[in-house]
Amino acid sequence: MGTTFFMATLIVGSVFLLYKLLTHTTKEKEPQPVVNHATSVQREEVIAANEKSKPVITEDFLTVNEYSRPGEPLEQVNNIFVHYTANPGTSAAQNRSYFENLGITGETSASAHFVIGYDGEIIQCIPLNEIGYAVMKRNYDSVSIECCYLTDDGKFTDATYQSLIRLCAWLLNEYGLAPEDMMRHYDEGGKKCPLYYVENEEAWNQFLRDLENYIMNVQA
Repeated sequence: MGTTFFMATLIVGSVFLLYKLLTHTTKEKEPQPVVNHATSVQREEVIAANEKSKPVITEDFLTVNEYSRPGEPLEQVNNIFVHYTANPGTSAAQNRSYFENLGITGETSASAHFVIGYDGEIIQCIPLNEIGYAVMKRNYDSVSIECCYLTDDGKFTDATYQSLIRLCAWLLNEYGLAPEDMMRHYDEGGKKCPLYYVENEEAWNQFLRDLENYIMNVQA
């Protein structure tokens, strides 16, 4: 009798232990959601890649004022505009100071999000979530870049040109735009700006090709 009871207890215990092992193993093998994790990883990789390709930018924001930095929100970006300073031989810092002083003099309304110097330095004057005063009716849906130059024909130095390509490539990626979304100030209103790239249409087309090639190489 005792032996029979012992054997029965042992069998029941073994069955219970086997049941626990099976249910535990099954629970561990349940499929886990991985799609969101993969999407998150991909998003982080895209962000990291774009940050890596971001050019060196010095943030020197203008003081909020009604003439050059009104502080109004930039709700969307449909185009990136290229300008020239119309002031040969002046540096990025000098043009940034000109925008800053407009808040004091009030002589006109003007500014840009970025100024690229003739040595290739990039100064950011306005945060990318605010409008600049650069393209009249397009201030609320575009980002503007002013470029310094040395010669009267308005042609950018090689350093300016290369920094412009890197900055535009980064901005296009940030906003999900393409090289065809690049515009000259001239393309919105007819102003001869940037002068050299208005009077020399092929030079502008070459810039767009160079920009596209740069983007393709960065993404490769």
